[in-house]
Amino acid sequence: MYMFTGIITDTGIVSKASRTRLSFSARPRLIRALTQGGSIAVDGACLTVVAKGKNSFSTDIMDETIQRTNLGYLKAGCGVNLELPATATSFLSGHIVQGHVDGVGTVERIQKKSADHVLAIGIAPALTRCIVPKGSVTVNGISLTVIGVGKKNFSVGIIPHTWGTTMLRDLARGAPVNVEVDVLAKYIEKLIKKRKI
Repeated sequence: MYMFTGIITDTGIVSKASRTRLSFSARPRLIRALTQGGSIAVDGACLTVVAKGKNSFSTDIMDETIQRTNLGYLKAGCGVNLELPATATSFLSGHIVQGHVDGVGTVERIQKKSADHVLAIGIAPALTRCIVPKGSVTVNGISLTVIGVGKKNFSVGIIPHTWGTTMLRDLARGAPVNVEVDVLAKYIEKLIKKRKI
């Protein structure tokens, strides 16, 4: 099983998009690190590389991916966050990210506070139960620290470095974003449900 850390090292641009395949242009350094049949996280969704060229790569997508992520909204020219899988020697500076998107949230508010930004994201109540203040959550593949949680939304803070080096800077109110909650919280939630039955 592949895993990620939510630390974005590259961004890419959608060059072609259909309901079954997405192609991206990216820096040659990233392309060289890819292997056909290997995985890459695209806006936080773990996808399989099916082809690659000098400056581009392609991934297949299935209906389940389109239904559970924001990848179905991508069009040529859209920017995406990219992350290679972690290795045994990777420095875990984010948190454990599976690349299995739990749901699509909606940007409710983008607030600039001094040099930082705060995002408020609407999400299903079933997912907010797995999000806690000061805990970790993944938004479009980025490991972020939670500021606050409501019944149907949560907020995260974005430092200037993250804002400037990821595609978060292109978000607008109403934009769909991929959300993956902490895998440990999901296991705890499932165990609690079983004990209640």
